[in-house]
Amino acid sequence: MSATSLRVLIVIPLYNHAQTLRKLVEQTLQLHDQMLVVDDGSSDAGAGVLEGLDVRILRHEKNRGKGAALQTAFAEAEKLGFSHIITLDADGQHDPADLPLFLSAIQKYPHAILVGKRDFDQESIPGSSRFGRAFSNFWLRVQTGTSLADTQSGFRAYPVKIVQGLKLRETRYSFEIEVLVRAAWAGVELRDVNISVYYPPADERISHFRGFMDNFRLTLLNTRLTFRSIAPWPHRKLVTPDEVEPKITLLHPLRSLRTLLTENVTPRQLAAAGAVGIVLGTLPLLAAHTIAILLVAGFFRLNKVAAVGVSQLCMPPLVPGLCIETGYFMRHGHFLTELSLETLGYQALDRFYEWFLGSLLIAPVLAAVVALTIYLAATSIRRETKEGSRVIE
Repeated sequence: MSATSLRVLIVIPLYNHAQTLRKLVEQTLQLHDQMLVVDDGSSDAGAGVLEGLDVRILRHEKNRGKGAALQTAFAEAEKLGFSHIITLDADGQHDPADLPLFLSAIQKYPHAILVGKRDFDQESIPGSSRFGRAFSNFWLRVQTGTSLADTQSGFRAYPVKIVQGLKLRETRYSFEIEVLVRAAWAGVELRDVNISVYYPPADERISHFRGFMDNFRLTLLNTRLTFRSIAPWPHRKLVTPDEVEPKITLLHPLRSLRTLLTENVTPRQLAAAGAVGIVLGTLPLLAAHTIAILLVAGFFRLNKVAAVGVSQLCMPPLVPGLCIETGYFMRHGHFLTELSLETLGYQALDRFYEWFLGSLLIAPVLAAVVALTIYLAATSIRRETKEGSRVIE
């Protein structure tokens, strides 16, 4: 997407903020002359306060939610040939003077979703807003391995075609979370843009966030997205690779390392992923090893395939048996030599405790050995690859 092909539409989703809307639109028009207001069934004066201003207006007959208003805006922007939309909230908390920051960032990162990072270093920010932002940021990191500083900010820039290519289901506030997660899964870059913010005094503040219902919807969404993030099938990419990726398997470790190194993963990152797989694979997380590994690897932006693949080294009976023997020795001063229904059946709780106890010693030692092995092998493969490339040149 060339800089000359960029066309930006400013969008304001509106629901019962007539008293702040006209001033916001007037300020915005001084900086950018392409604007759209989507009135989502306002019951006050709504977009009627914009009479005489050069701004496009679309209206929903009844309130359908902020997400639905944004989806209407995306469809309209695509129909009119705009490459991007920039969204501002209608309550006046966003300063249109920050628009040039987004316009400049769009030029540099035309395929990224840009999210305004609000300045929360002021006493007027409600404690609930601080908690909500931190909570939402945490779940984005868990679900995608991607970090943003302010996932709840409504001041954003979206590439229209990219967002239209996503399968989005949410129609209310939760839409703005879903679009970030699914975009990250599709390989879209998410970037912060520093912005200011204005929070009026509590008695002047108008919010349409419904505490119970909207938090309930967000909880359901985060639950669904989290389970999807750890599911074994791959996420749909907006750009499909031309070649089928080679299979990653412990049966061909060197070939697997070569494949993983082509994915912009460093030897150090692969070693860290392997260490995570070994540590969590060694612990007695019955029937939950893979889920735990996927969540932790995703949170720290480590390669999930490498972490889960290496964890297979910890499958029974060798590593669990070694942990149980170590834990038994730590408790009794000698090794468990009798394997019977009595020792492994009736005394299962004791064996579980000894497995956990022994894993505290075995896990870090085994992780260090495996991580070092992966690092050395990956470094050697990368060096050979670079030397081979120089020879061909």
